[in-house]
Amino acid sequence: MISFCCEKALLQNAVALAARAVSPKSSIPALEGLLLQADDGLTLSGFNMSTGIRSSFPADVRQPGRVVFSARLFGDIVRRMPDDMVNVEVQDNLTVRLQCGDADFEISGMDAADFPELPVVEEENSLTIRQDLFRAMIDQTVFSVSTNEARPIHTGALFETENGRLTMVAVDGFRLALRREELVSANGAMSFVTPGPALNEVKNICADTDETVQITLGKRHILFEIGDTELICRRLDGEFLNYRTAIPRENPIRVSVACRDLLNSLDRVSVVISEKLKAPVRCRFEQNRVFLSARTGSGEARDVCPIDGDGKNLEIGFNNRYLIDALRHAPADAVQIQLNTGVSPAVIVPTDDADNFLYMVLPVRLRA
Repeated sequence: MISFCCEKALLQNAVALAARAVSPKSSIPALEGLLLQADDGLTLSGFNMSTGIRSSFPADVRQPGRVVFSARLFGDIVRRMPDDMVNVEVQDNLTVRLQCGDADFEISGMDAADFPELPVVEEENSLTIRQDLFRAMIDQTVFSVSTNEARPIHTGALFETENGRLTMVAVDGFRLALRREELVSANGAMSFVTPGPALNEVKNICADTDETVQITLGKRHILFEIGDTELICRRLDGEFLNYRTAIPRENPIRVSVACRDLLNSLDRVSVVISEKLKAPVRCRFEQNRVFLSARTGSGEARDVCPIDGDGKNLEIGFNNRYLIDALRHAPADAVQIQLNTGVSPAVIVPTDDADNFLYMVLPVRLRA
């Protein structure tokens, strides 16, 4: 028998966090559930055999033990409970009774022995960074992670530490996003690749606070410790793009633009572009202005955006979504766009801190 009492708000928060790693459908029924372990407190775990999330919180444990609940059913019940203390009792036949205020539920549990153990991460190296900075770094790079499984290494983001700084790089074959930030601590230089889906979950767990995230690197797995929550994921193996040689350094044409102005212009010319009717946005950079246009079978749209600098009448085409993503995620109100030719990659950096964020996008070849 298992018996405990806890606050509904704490239980609901832990369920929401751990459930992010639950398999929606699995040949192993226990993987569609949450493992609950009651000892000194409560720990809820979800695991989809790729990513595991473990969240702990205090509780009054009267009888310790382990049991697995259906993540969907248990989560629905907890959300609908009144804001009160939750009493849970699990009988030896795995019948589970949950009481909160006047609400009373009885469900079936599953044997905890059927729930696979989360990987143990044996520390090789570790680093520590502020949660708010790390959350921003993920947000400003992970959108460029590849979804093409033909190159599995690029379905994750590269982490590199050097001289007390962390560099994150994501590429998908058409664009590259790079972000750098100061670390709180690191025990040596390291380089590894973290899966994009796991990073999205880490971003959702991190809060806008100066409290820290500890990242522990093992031989095959990576552990993220964020407050009372842990996320474990596998490392990606392979040869990541040499981003230092991929980023062009000779870009004689440099213009500056307010992100909001260019986003508005892109939004207007993109109205004729859709998944069915794809076309590049044609950009002609002139003195202090850029002409944007797009033409598909549904029509043609044109707009003009003010810029600072001389674009030398360069005409270049871009995937509209790639440009919009860069401008939305740039950590600045204004960016500098660095260009060379109509077939050379464009580099976008903040006007105030060019070393903090960099975005590179390949152009789309224009037809006459």
